[in-house]
Amino acid sequence: MARAKGSVVFDVNRCKGCELCTSVCPVDIVVMDTTTINAKGYHPATVNDMEKCIACGNCATICPDLVIRVERIA
Repeated sequence: MARAKGSVVFDVNRCKGCELCTSVCPVDIVVMDTTTINAKGYHPATVNDMEKCIACGNCATICPDLVIRVERIA
């Protein structure tokens, strides 16, 4: 059976850099973008290898600020 694929979309300027999403990703692809500073002055979360995303939704579920949206790719 093929693994689900996903796409993660961040509202970068709403991210406060709490790193909760990085702690719950089972494939360790959600990381903090240390090269970017958002409108709030934080390093936002990002995905370092979208091909590995399994669309579990853990990151979106734990985000207290509704910054993350996960979409399944058929």
